[in-house]
Amino acid sequence: MEKGEYFSIAQVAKILKISRIAVYKKVKKGEMAAIRIGKIYAIPKENILRKIRKIKGHTLSSEDVERIKRAVDKTIKDYGEVLKKLGSE
Repeated sequence: MEKGEYFSIAQVAKILKISRIAVYKKVKKGEMAAIRIGKIYAIPKENILRKIRKIKGHTLSSEDVERIKRAVDKTIKDYGEVLKKLGSE
């Protein structure tokens, strides 16, 4: 797994502005693809970008893509080590 290619359920909830339980339910129902690492789920970054496009109903502008990229980079910087530790349990 490459650094920055996956999010935790908590990170996805924050990005999509929905509850962690809502994200977890989407994963369990198969509405959002994820892989299980130990006790946590890792959701591919591309899945989140698809969800955002679907919510907006159109292709993202280059400004939107750049803003999302900055948010992703910050999230990985802030929580990357925590995800690694959780995945190794």
